[in-house]
Amino acid sequence: MMEQITITREDAGSADAATLVDELDALLIPMYPIESHHGYTVAQLIERGVAFFVLRVDGAAAACGGVQIYGDEYGEIKRMFVRPSYRGLGLAKRMLQHLEGYTLAQGVATLRLETGILQNEAIGLYERLGYTRIAPFGAYCADPLSLFFEKQLAETTA
Repeated sequence: MMEQITITREDAGSADAATLVDELDALLIPMYPIESHHGYTVAQLIERGVAFFVLRVDGAAAACGGVQIYGDEYGEIKRMFVRPSYRGLGLAKRMLQHLEGYTLAQGVATLRLETGILQNEAIGLYERLGYTRIAPFGAYCADPLSLFFEKQLAETTA
């Protein structure tokens, strides 16, 4: 029987969302020095108005991701994560495509993100889905442990 996959917008402080963010931190914090850790806490996700989504497989929280909109200039992917036991099922691609659709629906045609150089699966996903490497953006500074990506989601007219 096919699994039912749903993606719903949730408060980042909900039990499932906060647990997923905690699991992501548990994975990433040991991999990078703290000055190279750019992920928002649950409180920051809420304070900064990040639209946050949880993907469930048959009702079980399996993945999360958010997007912070910066006016009509760009959106930034925040805290995208798939639990290890759910990897290899195409869920990261589904979440990323959902975040792209959400960003476009907000009238924003550019999506950016920062990821760590050790996140090989994530880097491969972004490149396969048309993201190109860019220089640091927004408040980010050059960091040898970070990569920055951008994708134009739709053509805009000047």
